This record gives sequence, structure tokens and C-alpha cells, in this order.
Amino acid sequence: MKRRHFEEIAPICPVCAKANRPESPLRLGTVHQESHGDVLQGSLHCDTYGCQMEYPIIDGIPYLVPDLRAFMSVSLEHTLMRSDLHDTIESLLGDCMGPGTVYDATRQYLSSYGWDHYGEFDPSESDISAKQSGVVACLDASWPHMTVGAGPLVEVGTSVGRIAFELAERSDALVLGVDLNIAMLRVASRVLREGRVRYPRRRVGVVYDRREFEVSFKASERVDFWACDATVLPLRSGSVGAMVGLNVLDTVVSPLHLLASADRLVSDGGSLALCSPYDWAPTATPFEGWVGGHSQRGPMRGEVEPLLRSLMTPGAHPQATQRLCLSYEKSDVPWAVRVHDRSTMHYSSHLVVAKVNEAQR
Repeated sequence: MKRRHFEEIAPICPVCAKANRPESPLRLGTVHQESHGDVLQGSLHCDTYGCQMEYPIIDGIPYLVPDLRAFMSVSLEHTLMRSDLHDTIESLLGDCMGPGTVYDATRQYLSSYGWDHYGEFDPSESDISAKQSGVVACLDASWPHMTVGAGPLVEVGTSVGRIAFELAERSDALVLGVDLNIAMLRVASRVLREGRVRYPRRRVGVVYDRREFEVSFKASERVDFWACDATVLPLRSGSVGAMVGLNVLDTVVSPLHLLASADRLVSDGGSLALCSPYDWAPTATPFEGWVGGHSQRGPMRGEVEPLLRSLMTPGAHPQATQRLCLSYEKSDVPWAVRVHDRSTMHYSSHLVVAKVNEAQR
């Protein structure tokens, strides 16, 4: 965690935020390891009476989530995952663990997103489609229609981090990438701190080839990565210059809470960009939380797009945003996600951009 980001962003306690208590600033408690203003191991504390919560900083990533115990129970394997094993040992472990395990699923995610975010920089990459990053294409389609207010740019669902670096290069603001997947955040953190991409690229089955190469982004000193829940971000109201969420709306527990969080956080003059294929799955979002994708007998016939439009138009829906108002949309943004050598998932993503409604300022 970079001290500059901590001091300028001034995070608040997510436990207090979730409980609707007054915004409680966190303080840097203990620092066990630090390098050039980057806290690698330590903790953040909430001093509010009745809370007194402590949040660890591990490998430079602060864990700022409201239910830390539950989060650690599902993230412990990623937190303790070694990064110094030879690729032959990693291959042997993959064979031992077999398909369908957490280890296998983690490598698949890292393979797909590592390839999409950084494949174009890989000197060993022969797949020409890797030169056409889907996540960057989504940002390219969004950025001309966005406005930036006062405060940092926040990317929710940052995955392995490419878009956070892109945002820093396209603006002068601090950039914060947040995600709940520690394994992917560790890839992003390595890029940030070492200038190296390292990920397992899947060939077939449980056969993966380690890819490791150098990358450089011009404004990386203004980027940091935190482990946060996009629906309960530890940030002060009206403190975010703009928010970006690419391929995230259909992966959070509550899309409505994500919209409400953005509505609270984005500052005057700022905007929110979301791009999603609406690939709903109950393992990510409970069925009741889906925005569309069900109830086709209703007035919107189960369609996502008209429902989302009403949710991003103040007064059009009981749970609509109050400040952010839909200003731009594009129905078909192509996004290819590589599965293995002979399989690629092709998505058609829906892009929406909302700006703070002038009348609501």
C-alpha cells in the first residue's frame, strides 16, 4: 500500500460503512516492512468506539473488506500461495490436484485474464488475437464519453490490473484498482512493484506454460491495488473522480449495491462506466440479485438493458441512482476471453456511462 494513496484517499472503515455509522477514517497502525514509501506488511486500524477493527496489509495489498473473517476463510489459500516455485513443480502440483479444484480454477482465471491484459507484450505470444485486448477495447469505447471530477480514479474488479495502468496514463489523477481475488491482485502487484508479468497460460486440460516478461507503464507511480468489496468501498462520499467497472456488474453479490456505492462516491463532474456481457451465474450473484435475466412475463420481458437504464435514471425506478444519470451506451462491445489453445469465449458486452446529474448537485 503506497503511503501517498493512503494519505490522499484517506480510506474509511468498511465495517462502520456497512453498519451505516459515520464515516470512520482509518489510521496506519503498525508497519512491519516498507520499501520506498510502499507498506508491504502492516495493518490499518479503526479507532471508533465499538469497532476497533484491524485490517492487515499483506504483500503490499491492504485487505479492506467488511467481513474480514469470512473473506480470509476463502482467500487464505491465495494469500499464502508461494510465488517462488519452479514451473515444473507447479505443473506437478496441477497434476496432483487435478481438474475442478481451487488450484485449477485459479490457474484458469489467471490464464484467461493474464492473456487478455498483457498478452500483447509477451515476446513469446504467437496468437495474433492477444494483440487486441478486450478489456482495453472496453476502456477505449468508454473513455471518450467519461468526465472526471475531483478525486482518484477507481477501477472496481481490476483483476490483474491492466486498466488501472491505462487510467493513470490517460489522466493526471491517482488510480486505485480494487478486487476481491487475491491471486489476481498479486499478479497486478508484481507488475506494479517489479515491472514483470507472470502468469500460467493454459494449453489444454491441466497443462499450463508459465509466461514471464517485463512490462513498463509510464504513470505506474500513481497506481495502487487494494482488496476491497466493490459494493462497500472504504472511501468517503463524493471522493472519487470517476469509477470504471469492466466485466464486473454480473460478478458482484449485489449489482444494486454496486450502483448505490458509485452513486455515493462519484464526485460532482465525475462519471461511472460499466461494461458487461450479463453472463449471470448464481455462484457469483444470487439469482434474486440479477438485473434482468429472469421474469420474462414482466413488463421488461426479462431484458437487462431497459431495467439497467431505469436504474441509472433518477426517479425512473424506486432503487434508481439519485445523482448518476445515464448519458451514453453502446450495445455491442466485442470481448474475447481465451480458455485454452482451442477455445475462446466471445462476448458481446453492453457499455453504459453515467454522469452526475447537474440537477442533483
